[in-house]
Amino acid sequence: MSPDQFRDWRRSLGLKQKDAAEQLGLKKRMIQYYEKGNRDGRAVEIPKSIRLACYALSSGIDDFNGEEVLSQMPGRETS
Repeated sequence: MSPDQFRDWRRSLGLKQKDAAEQLGLKKRMIQYYEKGNRDGRAVEIPKSIRLACYALSSGIDDFNGEEVLSQMPGRETS
């Protein structure tokens, strides 16, 4: 995910930087670094965990405890 893709993701959900930070469990400053693509002149890579969280939020998953999706999979039953 590039800085431009990250910014486009945030904007597509109508989130301000502060809101995106809260949703992702980050500080607003990290959102700014991800969107800029660098921090103090050094490249900043968006971690896989953040990329996956962006995908989850885009899919309407705002919290996941490991049970909802598993219970919907064929052959899986939860007690």
